[in-house]
Amino acid sequence: MRVIDELILDDNNIAFHPMMGNSYKLNPIAKEILSLYKQHKTKDEIIEELSKKYDVSYNDLHIDVSDFFSKLKIYGIA
Repeated sequence: MRVIDELILDDNNIAFHPMMGNSYKLNPIAKEILSLYKQHKTKDEIIEELSKKYDVSYNDLHIDVSDFFSKLKIYGIA
């Protein structure tokens, strides 16, 4: 099981990992990215979906989402 699958996302934009006892404050877009990732969407699928939803270019989002995924790896989430 992936660590991301164990995260609990709440309505206050908090992600909590019960086994590790860690919690993370998220902005609404970060929460949306994590929600999509928990649904086993790939990074490219997430970027495509957000690009359409927010009318932002794929290339601009690719940079931001890639950076976010890098941070997830640093925190041991992805």
